[in-house]
Amino acid sequence: MRSVGIKVLKNKLSEYVRLAASGETVLVTDRNRVVAELVPPRAGRKATSADARWAEAIRLGHITPAKNPRAPLPKGLAIMSLDELMADLDKDREDR
Repeated sequence: MRSVGIKVLKNKLSEYVRLAASGETVLVTDRNRVVAELVPPRAGRKATSADARWAEAIRLGHITPAKNPRAPLPKGLAIMSLDELMADLDKDREDR
């Protein structure tokens, strides 16, 4: 595993991308603090236009990726039962 500062990475990006493509993980540092990782693509991974759209939406700040995408969803307290919800919906739709 290699480590590279942002300035050096900027100047030699092609070299470090080749290292990642060949299977090596490259840690990117800013003032001796790891801020990113260049990792090899997962086996069988194909880039799609959907991936590009997600990446663009994240870059523009339209969406924020999950901090821990594998964490279970929090348990919420039910506000009402399904029957109560359906009755409330029917009541709202009576005037239509």
